[in-house]
Amino acid sequence: MSDRFTVACVQTNTGPEIEPNLAVVAPLIRDARAAGAALICLPETVAMMEPDPGLRAEKAEPEASHRALAALRASASETGAWILVGSLTVETPSGGLANRSYLIGADGEIVARYDKIHMFDVDLADGESHRESDIYDAGDRTVLAATPWGTLGLTVCYDVRFPELYRDLAKAGARFLTVPSAFTHHTGSAHWHVLLRARAIETGCFVFAPAQCGRHAGGRRTFGHSLVVSPWGEVLADGGTEPGLSFAEIDPALVDAARRQVPSLRHDRPYQRPGPTVVAATTVTAATKDSAEEASA
Repeated sequence: MSDRFTVACVQTNTGPEIEPNLAVVAPLIRDARAAGAALICLPETVAMMEPDPGLRAEKAEPEASHRALAALRASASETGAWILVGSLTVETPSGGLANRSYLIGADGEIVARYDKIHMFDVDLADGESHRESDIYDAGDRTVLAATPWGTLGLTVCYDVRFPELYRDLAKAGARFLTVPSAFTHHTGSAHWHVLLRARAIETGCFVFAPAQCGRHAGGRRTFGHSLVVSPWGEVLADGGTEPGLSFAEIDPALVDAARRQVPSLRHDRPYQRPGPTVVAATTVTAATKDSAEEASA
């Protein structure tokens, strides 16, 4: 579990149709593997970014027959690499949609599934608006997966703003955290780097964050800058703003080294949670009453 390995982040500018997107991603996976990557991480909604909610629902496919999932499983078994499928839009048995991340082993088998928990429902200052809860059914459980290098915790995009999720994953054994994303350019330029570095520092984990980039159908603009961050908060790789690959060598021993220096995961203390704010009553003395009357005279 302590052997070093190379991770690759695939950065894409995904469009609204599945097949053309797969035609872009498959060669990048092969190139990443040829360059030595043992774990290849793909961004959120890697197979389809359809701006129209109705069309998105029409284009979603069940897991059992999902063309993108089948193709990416084939890529894993073909290359012998582990693949993090950042997320796919998956039709659930109830007829709803999940924004679902997959970890695929080197043999092409699905190792883990994670449905995005936190829905991105925001109105940004630049006029951009998102209502993921109108489209997706939110997940309700954390997911850890065993890999040849240690335990990996799965998350997606907006989850990164909820630090307690990452602390829970780390305390449960995660040494690596994945944050595949389609971060908006507006929020990414302000918060992307600092949020991911903070999650790494707080947990003493490596963070792998493959990202979407550029302008997409419907005018949406994503930030790019796929990141790999060390447990000490150092940016080991930054994918910039264009589609392509970025690589970092990962030494799992750095997780233990960081946690020895700052063992905050072992320092939790019980405390009372905040309740309703109570405004303290002002004690009125005879002197303050006299002063108030003189001031009002």
